[in-house]
Amino acid sequence: MAPQNHRSNIRTATTPGRSRPRTAFRADSRGSVLVVVLWITAGLTALVLYFAASMGLELRASANRAADLAAGQAIEGAARYVGWALAQFATNGMMTTNSQFVCEALPIGESRVWILGRNPAAAESGLNQLVFNLQDEAGRLNLNRANSNALSLLPGMTTELAAAIVDWRSTNGTLQLSYASLGYDAKRSPFETVDELRWVEGITLDHLFGDDRNQNGILDPDERSLTGSLFSTPGLLDTTTVFSREPNFHADGTLLTNVNTRAQIQGLLESSFGTGRSREILNRLGFTQGGGAGGGGGAAPNFPSLLRFYLTSGLSQDDFERIAPELCVTTNSYSYGRVNINTANATVLTALLVGAGLSQDAAEGAASTLVRYREQNTTSLNSIAWMVAALGRDHQAVTTLAGRDLLTTRSFQYGADLVAVGPLGRGYRRVKFIFDISDGIPKILHRQDLSRLGWALGDRVREQIAQQLDGSMNAQTTP
Repeated sequence: MAPQNHRSNIRTATTPGRSRPRTAFRADSRGSVLVVVLWITAGLTALVLYFAASMGLELRASANRAADLAAGQAIEGAARYVGWALAQFATNGMMTTNSQFVCEALPIGESRVWILGRNPAAAESGLNQLVFNLQDEAGRLNLNRANSNALSLLPGMTTELAAAIVDWRSTNGTLQLSYASLGYDAKRSPFETVDELRWVEGITLDHLFGDDRNQNGILDPDERSLTGSLFSTPGLLDTTTVFSREPNFHADGTLLTNVNTRAQIQGLLESSFGTGRSREILNRLGFTQGGGAGGGGGAAPNFPSLLRFYLTSGLSQDDFERIAPELCVTTNSYSYGRVNINTANATVLTALLVGAGLSQDAAEGAASTLVRYREQNTTSLNSIAWMVAALGRDHQAVTTLAGRDLLTTRSFQYGADLVAVGPLGRGYRRVKFIFDISDGIPKILHRQDLSRLGWALGDRVREQIAQQLDGSMNAQTTP
């Protein structure tokens, strides 16, 4: 009996030590597996979302990069387009207009290009809106030709700064300026670009840019006016140039007619007005019979400018315009630094007149009159004779400028400020080119990337681009 009880006791004692019921074990295992699966699922989901977002960013970056490249290629295409337009329309130095070729939203591939220009009468009219056209380099003062009096009348300038500019370009400069402390010396040779002004002592960004920090010709909402006016005040980058030169020969290489050479001027006058009238004009000009330069002896006049020739000749404005494209006053191949009175703004015209010897008040009055006259007589600006019609033969500005070869109405160097926006409004490039057609064939003298200056097309163009994108997207989603 005792052994049986012992086994029974052992069985009873060991019973509590058995494992838990199988059903409980299975429930706990399933719960653990579920938690692990949920964690793995969450991790995989996070990875999927991460890679999806990363791929989305990569896709967007690639699209932006492609749009930027497209905008860059559009700039190159637009430069070729401008060269073609100049070859077609800029004949005999006549300034092209934005009605002759596309200057706004020019389509090149899926991109659009704008030719950002200037309005020479912006200050006179009080307009503060973008203009799209080519910029005439001859409508600005030439840094290598203008004297210190003219330079000192530009916005923000002083007589000291003007003298420093002249000293920089002079081969025998005399000013004692502290360039040594800056680690370089004065150049003592002509300016190669307007941006070189950055090296001249005393010239600051305000002098270079004025209040137009993005160089688009208007006062944007984020730009502060230096004068308190509603329109932009230009700086030296907009009022000066180094690229203005005018050829004294035709596109085929034949020389123009020198008004100081009797044989040349007599031939032109006879072919244009006949022998009898030609003789009368020659007498008024001061050429003696059979004399003059190139005429076999005798007294010969010396006309320093075409304006003096016109005033002396007695020709009407219409008659002078017939022969003006054929005339020059020098035997040099080129004339440098002439200012185009058809395209120069009032600021440049005032500086030009002060440089010629007028007082500031007289210069400002004459400049304002010239700007108003050309705005009201756009079809009568074919030669410098219109200046006489606007001011009068005895006006101080006319008689003063007649003594110097400073004026022209022809243009041979153009600035093309090209702004491109890529496909779908993405991608932005801006490059300014200087084209020269003085040798008959358009060629690029200078190019400068201005993309760093930021958006230059204003709010109106931005809104137009957004509306076009909305319209395109709506058209794609409409069944």
